[in-house]
Amino acid sequence: MIAFADLLERLLFTPGRNAKIALLRRYFATQPDPDRGYGLAAVTGELSFAAAKPGLIRDLAAERTDPVLFAWSHDYVGDLAETVALMWPAAKTDGVTPALAEVVETLHTAPKPTLPGIVAGWLDASDASVRLALLKLITGGLRVGASARLAKIALAEIAQGRIAPDEIEEVWHGLAPPYADLFAWIEGRGERPDPADAPVFRPMMLAHPLEAADLAVLDAQAFRAEWKWDGIRVQLVSTNGGRRVFSRGADDISAAFPEILDAMSFRAVLDGELLVLRDGVVAPFADLQQRLNRKTPGPGMLRDFPAGVRLYDILFDGIEDLRPLPFDARRLRLEQWYARERPQRMDLSEMIGFADIPALSAIRDGARAASIEGLMLKRGDSPYVPGRPRGQWWKWKRDPLTIDAVVMYAQRGHGKRSSYYSDYTFGLWRDDGAGGQELVPVGKAYSGITDQELLFLDRWVRNHTIARFGPVREVEKTLVLEIAFDAAQLSGRHKSGVALRFPRIARLRTDKPASEADRLDALLGTIGKPAQDAA
Repeated sequence: MIAFADLLERLLFTPGRNAKIALLRRYFATQPDPDRGYGLAAVTGELSFAAAKPGLIRDLAAERTDPVLFAWSHDYVGDLAETVALMWPAAKTDGVTPALAEVVETLHTAPKPTLPGIVAGWLDASDASVRLALLKLITGGLRVGASARLAKIALAEIAQGRIAPDEIEEVWHGLAPPYADLFAWIEGRGERPDPADAPVFRPMMLAHPLEAADLAVLDAQAFRAEWKWDGIRVQLVSTNGGRRVFSRGADDISAAFPEILDAMSFRAVLDGELLVLRDGVVAPFADLQQRLNRKTPGPGMLRDFPAGVRLYDILFDGIEDLRPLPFDARRLRLEQWYARERPQRMDLSEMIGFADIPALSAIRDGARAASIEGLMLKRGDSPYVPGRPRGQWWKWKRDPLTIDAVVMYAQRGHGKRSSYYSDYTFGLWRDDGAGGQELVPVGKAYSGITDQELLFLDRWVRNHTIARFGPVREVEKTLVLEIAFDAAQLSGRHKSGVALRFPRIARLRTDKPASEADRLDALLGTIGKPAQDAA
């Protein structure tokens, strides 16, 4: 655990991507099996413990700390694992810090009633750094700025050019911790792991944002256009060995969408957009959010928010790898495959005809009315390759909308921002029904600001707090933020009656008085709904 704890601490305080990769590479290259394999599983999010949950940590903290002091400390620190790690009382006797493998295997196998005593013993035997690593394992959120992709790049670097990160990606979902066969392959001691017919993820091809300079030299005749639908990108994998629905980041989200799995009675690998579809009509992204991050949706959720997939591409037809074919050929194969299989809960993404760039620009300008994100442009001769090769695929998103909103509440962030008030609830003005004006919350934003702006906002929140509600601070209604967002849609879950798609902070409007912030009517005007109807 000591080496793993040191890795997490260094990752947390190391800002650069390449430096993080170097830390991971050193850990994987120097630590013994099976510790390094379990460390890899932790960093990639592949560890979970059925009996050990955050509630266990809260109960232990209640036994060992003053509840009022703990509540105040948790509010200040903002992270449960870090709070307990810092507050855990020093042990009266020396103990032996457990190995990472011992911790993982015990958490998997120990009877639930014995876990509190076991975990408390580990905490007693550890310093604050090791306690934090141990507790983060249990809570399941490392939050150290290291993704599964970075870990796979680090593994590939150990192979010194013999193995690419995408090759590791293609066998990943056929492997299990502690990955002894993976490390043997990487270090040249064994063969490439064979996932056989397991449903594994294939790295996706991604698009570059289309900028004005790119548009000026674009050969319109070389590209094909289709809508950029407002859902989440998924890969459907159906083989003799099983069926999986993967997100763009290779996360297995199959359990959250059982109706899609049931419809995958074919043998193919498909690329598409996961949407909520009602009679072929795409619902707002807010409807899809009802389904995301729910591991086991109930009958009501399945009925009210029916999922479907709009297909973009076909990677495999049976066992035939179609990725080397040009896009035009793959599109033809996709249409032929769809006509043959006619899968339920799936349809084809429409190809858009256009004569030239001005015509395409006019189509894009109408994208907001169609409740989509913009356009995708794909070279007709482009093979399907992993990553983001420049000049092959472009995403031409519509311009964002903006509002000037008033900060109403603030909350601490997570990870490196856990000590800063970095999450801001903002509101707009509306009539209060008594001849006056009131602010109503319309969203929350935490991205888009610089480190310097974060420091300013954190200090401002602390100096202008007027009330506390647990971890949330209510502030004076005097600071205006310019908020950019992709779309607005009606929502019965919000007091304002509207939800924003991807709100982020565009700039601080310290020059603007709160009284001049925008009204809810203006926001609702973007979706054609008067304020009184949405309230």
